[in-house]
Amino acid sequence: MSGYGLGPQARVAGHRLHVHERLDSTNTEAMACFRAGETGPLWIVAHRQDAGRGRRGNAWASEPGNLTASLLWPVDDVEPGQVPTLGFVAGVALSAALAAAGVQGCRLKWPNDVLASGAKLAGLLLEADSRPGGRRAVVMGFGVNVAAAPQGLPYPATCLRQMRYDTRAEDLFVHLTDAVIDAARQWDRGRGFERIRERWIADAAGIGAPVSVRTGDTLVHGIFETIDGAGRLVVRSEDGTRRTVTAGEVHLGTAATAA
Repeated sequence: MSGYGLGPQARVAGHRLHVHERLDSTNTEAMACFRAGETGPLWIVAHRQDAGRGRRGNAWASEPGNLTASLLWPVDDVEPGQVPTLGFVAGVALSAALAAAGVQGCRLKWPNDVLASGAKLAGLLLEADSRPGGRRAVVMGFGVNVAAAPQGLPYPATCLRQMRYDTRAEDLFVHLTDAVIDAARQWDRGRGFERIRERWIADAAGIGAPVSVRTGDTLVHGIFETIDGAGRLVVRSEDGTRRTVTAGEVHLGTAATAA
């Protein structure tokens, strides 16, 4: 398969790459590699993905020309409580990769999306697994609408082509593989999460604006104040009280007031 390659920092760090013409899901393939004995770091890329997953089991299809990639990352030496913060490493790495490719105006939406002019440009998915004997790994999944945006979604979506960028998925991927190396060094097995948190906040969408988060039957309204040291969303209500949210369906700005 032609076109895809690792960046120089990723190659020096010993990352490897498997490229597929077509897969149901790059995350599923990466997990299968791990269960078969692969330790990583290993990138899985597909020119086309037919049955990808988003958070909470949502489907994430990817058309040819879009970027669909997953990184199998060993976390044997990471405290279990720090593993979920790798989702923010993925976010700041993708933000940096887009900037390195010349794409401007992208913002990170908590916990795992990238927006451009309020529309979804990319999604991230972090999944974890373990093997008998104590080996543990995560898979960081990246889906970026480069050449086409999916249709018929309950929210607006866009792609780099619609934004009038001629960036290729292969070129963006090179930037991404090196950006992950840089962000992971800062993260330092979770010990440097505060630096990642600062980078994430600097690129965040909606801080200081209305937000609503639905978790099951609970709806939290307020102002998006920040994310805390564990990566949780901090919402300040009208009476000044603060609530932290670990996961949920997030609506920002005017969409928050209507949610």
